[in-house]
Amino acid sequence: MLVADRYRLDTPIGRGGMGEVWRATDEVLGRPVAVKLLLGNGADASAAARFRLEAQTAARLSHPHLVAVFDFGAWEDRFYLVMELVEGTSLAQTLVSEGALRAERVASIAAQAAAGLAAAHRQGVVHRDIKPGNLMTSHDGTVKIADFGIAQFVDDPATALTTAGQIVGTSLYLAPERALGRPAGPASDMYSLGCVLYQLLAGRPPFQADTATGTLYQHVDAVPVPPRNLGVDVPGPFETYLLGLLAKQPEDRPTAEQVADWFRQDSWRGHPEPFPPPLPATDPAARATATYSLPPTGTTRPASRRRAAPPMQRPSTRKFVRRRPRVASAIAGAIAFLVAVLIGMAWLSPEPSSAETPEPGPETTAESAQ
Repeated sequence: MLVADRYRLDTPIGRGGMGEVWRATDEVLGRPVAVKLLLGNGADASAAARFRLEAQTAARLSHPHLVAVFDFGAWEDRFYLVMELVEGTSLAQTLVSEGALRAERVASIAAQAAAGLAAAHRQGVVHRDIKPGNLMTSHDGTVKIADFGIAQFVDDPATALTTAGQIVGTSLYLAPERALGRPAGPASDMYSLGCVLYQLLAGRPPFQADTATGTLYQHVDAVPVPPRNLGVDVPGPFETYLLGLLAKQPEDRPTAEQVADWFRQDSWRGHPEPFPPPLPATDPAARATATYSLPPTGTTRPASRRRAAPPMQRPSTRKFVRRRPRVASAIAGAIAFLVAVLIGMAWLSPEPSSAETPEPGPETTAESAQ
């Protein structure tokens, strides 16, 4: 089948509530592409104009984690979108074939998808339909977000998106503000991404009811069950951050750029800060001064560092530690001095016998002389 006299459809890749995706060949440029045929039910002029505007917006986006848009148009009363062909699978297919994924792999997906969303948000483009089927993973693990060209177009109620399959599929990842009828914004994409990440970890979306309406009510009112309560092996910081993405209020959610940086820096692992080695169990006074010991022998401090440390580095305990030896030595010295005085006085005082014998006077001397 030849679409628009240019794109030859080869094999179907997938089919959803909005249309079908084909692996195709651009016979003008001779390259493989992906062609998405939308269920247009009659492409009127106003719908074609809206689709054209959105496709042009998507075509201006260029990022390693965004599926590039090459062409768009109407063919046999159906819209078509020509995109970059990603050799891989969607996350929806991955969930079916593999089930829940390990935290490390989900963190990598989160960092890449958020980086792609950040690039789009900087250009003022909101996806509005983030879900596993629109996140593609190539064979080398690269994540790319698809369908930016139709995001706002399919969000328009006039485009017949009230079909049961589409509403049920989208409601699993719909932000609370959108469930309340408010317009989508960048924070809406982040909530949807949070729902996808939750499902990748737990194997099920955070909110799911028997009906689409029931699911929407849960997005607005219900509190998500922490993944670890479901037996998911995920670090605590990862779980906390994920629940932050599912905040009910848009302003409480992190931005796409913040999410990309957080996961890229491995903050999700929650490595504890290294603690200093324990001090030996010695006298408390010695432990108080251990922090301020001199450098090892053979090291020389610069002159600028030989000065006294700032007051904040001199706790009052150190002053007391230094004063104790001085007070003790002063007391000991006073006691020694007093003892020495007493000994000296005893040694210099006369004996009792000499006090009773009169000293020789002039008479005694004269008698002796006679």
